[in-house]
Amino acid sequence: MSCRLPRGEGIRPAEGDRDPAGRWPTGRQRAAAKFYLSLELACYIDMRVGRDIFIVSLDSGEGFAYVILTSNQSVKLEASNVYGPWRSYISTSTSTSKVLAWEAPSRETLLRKIDCAMKDGNVEEVLQSFSNYKKLHGLPEPRVLNSMIVSLSYMSSRRWLQRAFDMVLSVYQINRNLLNCGSLMRLALALARDQKPVPASTVLRIILESRKLPDVDMLSMSFLHMLKSQVGSYLATDVLIETCESFLDQVTDRREMKKLDPIKNSATLFNMVLESCVNFKCIIKAQKIMELMSLIGVVADVNTVVMASRVFEMVGQRDELIHMKRSIDSLTSLTFLQYYQHFYDSLLSLHFKYNDMDAAAKFLIDLHQQRKPGVFFCNDLQKQSIIQIGSGNLKSGYRIMFDPGKVDRGFVLGTESQFGLVILTDGNLLHTEKALAKLIIGCVKSRNMHILSSFLITSRKDGLELISPQDVVNACIQMGWLHAAHDIIDDLESAGIPIGITGYISLLRAYEKENKSEESNGLLQQIQKIASTMDGIHTNSPFAIKNIAKVVKYEMPLGSSSLLAALADEIKHYNAGEHLTLEFNNSVLFFCKAKMMEDALCTYKRMREQNIRPTLHTFCHILCGYSSMDMHREITMLWGEIKRRLEYGELDLDRDLLDCLVLNFLKGGYFSRVMEIISYMSKHNIYCDKWKYRHAFLKLHKNLYRNLNSLHDKTEAQSKRIEDVQAFRSWANIK
Repeated sequence: MSCRLPRGEGIRPAEGDRDPAGRWPTGRQRAAAKFYLSLELACYIDMRVGRDIFIVSLDSGEGFAYVILTSNQSVKLEASNVYGPWRSYISTSTSTSKVLAWEAPSRETLLRKIDCAMKDGNVEEVLQSFSNYKKLHGLPEPRVLNSMIVSLSYMSSRRWLQRAFDMVLSVYQINRNLLNCGSLMRLALALARDQKPVPASTVLRIILESRKLPDVDMLSMSFLHMLKSQVGSYLATDVLIETCESFLDQVTDRREMKKLDPIKNSATLFNMVLESCVNFKCIIKAQKIMELMSLIGVVADVNTVVMASRVFEMVGQRDELIHMKRSIDSLTSLTFLQYYQHFYDSLLSLHFKYNDMDAAAKFLIDLHQQRKPGVFFCNDLQKQSIIQIGSGNLKSGYRIMFDPGKVDRGFVLGTESQFGLVILTDGNLLHTEKALAKLIIGCVKSRNMHILSSFLITSRKDGLELISPQDVVNACIQMGWLHAAHDIIDDLESAGIPIGITGYISLLRAYEKENKSEESNGLLQQIQKIASTMDGIHTNSPFAIKNIAKVVKYEMPLGSSSLLAALADEIKHYNAGEHLTLEFNNSVLFFCKAKMMEDALCTYKRMREQNIRPTLHTFCHILCGYSSMDMHREITMLWGEIKRRLEYGELDLDRDLLDCLVLNFLKGGYFSRVMEIISYMSKHNIYCDKWKYRHAFLKLHKNLYRNLNSLHDKTEAQSKRIEDVQAFRSWANIK
């Protein structure tokens, strides 16, 4: 290529071009300078012509030329045959700053180019400039990095959002101190909004590793999006637990508890996570969240009462709900009655599950007797109440303070109760027909008809319009529960409550259809004794049994009612032995919380002896008890029992249980069990939190078998253990 050079062509570089050591630029340094400046003009300094004049070679990829570069003038092209490729640059580029030294000519140029590209929204150029800067100069200063992360976070394309996350990971692996929490929170929120819970949780965990508390408002917004999916719910719950534990570990003095004030004052954050735990049946995580609320000192609101009641109902902790009811009933007013509807619904559900019909009937009476006006105003003197977790007599028990006049309107609960047993009507809490159906079925199946009769008698005497006794009798007759209907009639007669001729005749006809002559004759005699008091019998002749027989011959069809439909539906879901399972599980939970594992195992053995099948909750309680005492060897035996029952279909798969097993086996160093469960989870498409497991390993076993060649004489067991450790390192990408 022929080039017309300016005056001074062929002159050697001046002495001023030497470096401080007196050396000339080497070929490698010049090549490096050319590579860096390729982003700008693909140039490098060839020689100094005069004091402020340099000859620079340019390479555009389309041509090659020499130009003159001065410290205070524009670039002047001197190669006529390649003028075209540089025309656009020459017309727009000027240099007003001093020329950079030859050993690092592109640093400031690249940084300026990154800034300009970000202002122009040219993402491709930003990333290309960053890549080249990183290759030659390493990572730029935090200001540039964080500006890039924020800019990419606000891009509409998923592609750039992923590139921002990849950039954060690359910087994290090199120097995590360069990352800023503010820009990382924006990225986490953008990823969560884009329904990428795994990258979002990774960014949040990077923030936690800097031992800084994330912005609670942005954390709440991130969780709001993450909790929409099952995997996101798992991760959000783990991140919240890790956040609380991380800062509780930093607090060595009560005076340092102020560090936790932002998260302490955000009950909504915990309420959202608790709700997701209930929705996805994560009982271990739910109980852990509530314990952390107590340790941090979160002042709960009315929504927390609802969520806690649902957790207690899911686990079967009826005693805790009864304690809460005493606290709630002691309040002078209930400001947000529609929220407490969910609490009462959960408590009534547990009364039925425990087959405690006496408590259920009393609950329904109390519900109507304690009617309150529809609108309340809570005064400043409204006292706080307590949510008790576990036994108050145990050191392992926890308490959460809640303010009955506090509620976050942004946390929206459904208007319908979870179990459909209690509803809010005209500002009053009332039972539903579903609740009555459960009460009737429970009394009939347990043969405690006196409870149902007492319920009907009390409601009539107190003037409570709960249900008509006639409707209950007719529904029982239509369901075929003739003896139950007869018992109700007898009890009502004894209490002096008239039932009417219709009930007697309906029952008599049912006896006749089933050819129960003995019961039929007994009922006829009973009718004869009280005929004079019946409004439905009008006869001038002496009343006799044959008169009733004539009445029975007439068609008196029983019409179908909504109560009958509710009974027919609820009888399908009735489980006679459920209360026994709940009682045993509650005992197991009590002993495990008290760290009395021998008593817990004895209770478990009694369950098996009585042919009561242990449930998922049974094993969760035992696992948490073992874990609290670091009894990892016993957990391996428990896993064998769980695995056997899973194979036989006696237990449902539960991610919460398997996740807890993996963490405990990592702590205990049982890597063959770790890989076995991970393989099991992968086989059944259950999400594995690789980040959490990797960091648990690095925290406890960072240097375990790092130098595998140091063990020359290995036993078979040692070789197998080394293989398991290697397999986990490979799976978790630990080098």
